[in-house]
Amino acid sequence: MFTRRKDTVYIILAGIFITNAIVAELTGGKLIDVFGVPMSIGILPWPIVFVTTDLINEYFGEKGVKRLSLITAGLIAYTFFVLYFAIKIPSTGISSVTSEQFKSVFGQSQLIIVGSIAAFLVSQLIDVTIFHLVKKRTGNKMIWLRSTGSTVISQFFDSFIVLGIAFYLPGIMDFKTYIISGLTGYSVKLVIAILMTPMIYLGHYVIQKYISKDGK
Repeated sequence: MFTRRKDTVYIILAGIFITNAIVAELTGGKLIDVFGVPMSIGILPWPIVFVTTDLINEYFGEKGVKRLSLITAGLIAYTFFVLYFAIKIPSTGISSVTSEQFKSVFGQSQLIIVGSIAAFLVSQLIDVTIFHLVKKRTGNKMIWLRSTGSTVISQFFDSFIVLGIAFYLPGIMDFKTYIISGLTGYSVKLVIAILMTPMIYLGHYVIQKYISKDGK
């Protein structure tokens, strides 16, 4: 362990991946208006998840991403499990955060939690599958195609799964709002994925230069 620089790279990428995924889930209950359409604020950390997913895909393969995705899903579930008990324990009188305030921020419904975890796992499995299908066809060329292409397709499913389970099924959103919100969220993710493409190349350059010293 940690005998190679590549080991260190995996730990760093995994840490970034897990941190941003959990932050996205914790903040996902807050909806904001984007051109008059409600969208989860949890979308903000996902560009970093896009980049780290593709870098892990590139250097550690399909198994590396799937294993990390399952671990992350478990940690997300654990986070909400801890929050459940934290909500149940009343705050003291001198606490600057009351029990009601704490619950209003972290007391997301079970459907939001289920929807978030389901959307995360499905989108990650789709992403890794498409990434490696494209890589088999293109080899080491056209990094932008496998990175952006896998993200574009996987995030389409992510956008509609989480909204469907968390907001449409319980009746918080009607069907029209559900479709419009899903398309808006997906469009934002699509733009972000395209804009983040240079970061993929930068990440490749930095990692390749770093791990090239392994064995020297």
